[in-house]
Amino acid sequence: MDLQRPRNAFLIGYRGTGKTTVARLLAARLGWGCVDADLALEKRHGCTIAKMFADGGEAGFRDAEAALLEELCRSSQQVIATGGGVILRPANRKRLKASGHVVWLQADPATIWRRLQIDLSTPERRPPLTTGGLAEIEELLRVREPLYCNCADWTVSTADHTPNEVTENILAYLSLGH
Repeated sequence: MDLQRPRNAFLIGYRGTGKTTVARLLAARLGWGCVDADLALEKRHGCTIAKMFADGGEAGFRDAEAALLEELCRSSQQVIATGGGVILRPANRKRLKASGHVVWLQADPATIWRRLQIDLSTPERRPPLTTGGLAEIEELLRVREPLYCNCADWTVSTADHTPNEVTENILAYLSLGH
């Protein structure tokens, strides 16, 4: 990695793919800061993402998300776990690619569903975006996967790998000077 020009590392992917966990591990290994964009939004607005959706609709939430992303992109030496839908806006994808390395954490719908069932905070903090459940995951991945693919510099499957293994994979990619 070019240490003369520090850049950020952005983790993108659907909820439940391990972005927050891997971001913390990766930041610790790089000696960089770590930001969970969803948590930063909740702190800034004083409510959950589900409440932001309820109060301002998806468009209002996406506007707040884009404003935060713009700020985060001006930083350096940060590992940023983005929200799963940040890639929906072309301007966000362009901003991500211009501001650092973009790593897509990928998992199959069944793995994501299983992980979300274990995460007790999911129902209270995250809104269902379509029908909910496995059907929602499958539908949103169908829509979002081309956008994740278009935006990502590197893709790592998290389905059959521990967070430490995923972190090592990303570190290997970054050490190749990408």
